[in-house]
Amino acid sequence: MAIDPLSDAKIVDSWHKNAAPWTNAVRGGQIASRKLCTDRAVVDAVLGCSPGSLIDVGCGEGWLCRALAERGVDVLGVDAVPELIDAARAGGGGEFRVMSYEAIIAGELDARADAVVCNFSLIGKESVEGLIGAAASLLNPGGKLVVQTLHPRTACGDGPYEDGWRQGSWAGFDGAFTDPAPWYFRTMQGWERLLADSGLRLAEVREPRIPGDGVTRGGEPVSVVFIASAAE
Repeated sequence: MAIDPLSDAKIVDSWHKNAAPWTNAVRGGQIASRKLCTDRAVVDAVLGCSPGSLIDVGCGEGWLCRALAERGVDVLGVDAVPELIDAARAGGGGEFRVMSYEAIIAGELDARADAVVCNFSLIGKESVEGLIGAAASLLNPGGKLVVQTLHPRTACGDGPYEDGWRQGSWAGFDGAFTDPAPWYFRTMQGWERLLADSGLRLAEVREPRIPGDGVTRGGEPVSVVFIASAAE
């Protein structure tokens, strides 16, 4: 049966095809925004929560787990793509498991931590809604959910500023990437509504910017970081 080109299943299919070039791009430092801004932004956000333990959902090849493990955090990385988990295990730094978001939503992860992080790993619709809804069940008392994603203001492009599916693109990457994944665009209000409807209290919103002179490079936010906890 054909996969809907605008669906959560298509996203997973694309990542299966692009696991190797993605690992090479991350480990080769090929993504400028990461080096200049977003890697540090998510590390700082997580460490600001002072977690002893952490679950990285959609961990990819494991760079964030390794970075946090080096700072004394006990990390568990989870991803739906076996090739990415193989790369993460080879890099070391924590425990890594192959598991789909649907399995996590169903309670199969059987783990809790002081923090759960989703770093540019929430790009679908139904799976993301279910995962955010299950986030509180993965947190220890007082724990925090940290989500970094593309900033809606800068990621909107020429499309309408409303929640909805968008076509993916590997523009700016080398020719090793194929079949780009679609993604589900959410406005700032859409993200905040999703967190609130999932029983989470938004504690802080950060808008990382690339360091610069405030005009040519430092003006617009590259990403947005949401930090939330289970509502009491």
